[in-house]
Amino acid sequence: MINFHKDHATLVNVALMGFVLLSTGVAVAPSLSMQDNNGPLPDMPKMTVQERRGMNVYVAEGCIACHTQQVRNLEMDKTWGSRPSIPSDYYYSKQRPDIWHNTPSLLGSERTGPDLTNVGVRKGSVAWQMMHLYDPRMVEKASIMPRYGWLFKEVDSTAVKPDDVVLSVPAEKLERPGRVVVATERAKDLVAYMLSLKQAPLPEGVAPEAFIASPGADGKRSAATAESGAAVDGAAIFSSVCSACHQPDGKGLPGAFPPLAGADLVNEKDPLKMVDIVLGGYDALPNYGAMPSQASLLNDEEIAAVINYVRSNFGNDAPPTDAETVKTQRAVIAPETVQ
Repeated sequence: MINFHKDHATLVNVALMGFVLLSTGVAVAPSLSMQDNNGPLPDMPKMTVQERRGMNVYVAEGCIACHTQQVRNLEMDKTWGSRPSIPSDYYYSKQRPDIWHNTPSLLGSERTGPDLTNVGVRKGSVAWQMMHLYDPRMVEKASIMPRYGWLFKEVDSTAVKPDDVVLSVPAEKLERPGRVVVATERAKDLVAYMLSLKQAPLPEGVAPEAFIASPGADGKRSAATAESGAAVDGAAIFSSVCSACHQPDGKGLPGAFPPLAGADLVNEKDPLKMVDIVLGGYDALPNYGAMPSQASLLNDEEIAAVINYVRSNFGNDAPPTDAETVKTQRAVIAPETVQ
């Protein structure tokens, strides 16, 4: 019979064996199983070196205190992503940076600020992201997000380098007249990470989890607006997708985002050019940031609805388009997003 009181070597060996068995069963085996069953999605791009640096900036600057990165299977979360989040969405971001550091906590629990799961699609403009970091109130007047001015620096206009990202900051916001604001490398890395936050499509034949419908006035579940046959609300789409850059009044921001109110392009009799811009993006306006494609974010009916809203508001008066026209142009401009 083993006497643990006197046979200390056996006691230590038994305790060590128990520790190893418990660690294997409680930690190691489940981790290996999760790793094997939750690999990256087929079309999920691997994080670049710059994006990983940006993720570290995101954590270091405390962004996780206010922003989440999780689309729950609740209907109210449909505004953040095209489907509920799954473990595979975090495959690359959950890898340990090195042996000394744990994986960063990105899911978050506070929704003080908008969820960022699909922000690379919803707000895929480098110019907007930079302006938003420099001074959130410049692009979102009601924003409560603090300024991250230390991620930028003011330099003399003659000292701007070819690879510098220059912000269109009004002169009254500058500390010294005649200078310009440029992004630091940390700001570039952070924006690169933000723009990488996009939900990858599920493998062919795999259906996403359905969103749980919100309860109606009678307490029973009600179908989502888009599923109930109601007309698509172009004003609501403009408010959630377009107004961040073009502003709620359609007047844009001078030197950053072009105005839609009274714009010749918006008021062209033929809406085809505007359809092409929304589907494929646009960067032909001098002194303005490039507009990203909205083909992956909006379906044909939604694009038609928001175009018709813009062409009939803000003092504009132009003939409408329809979803069939958008569908035809999508096959030419953005065939990879054909629905």
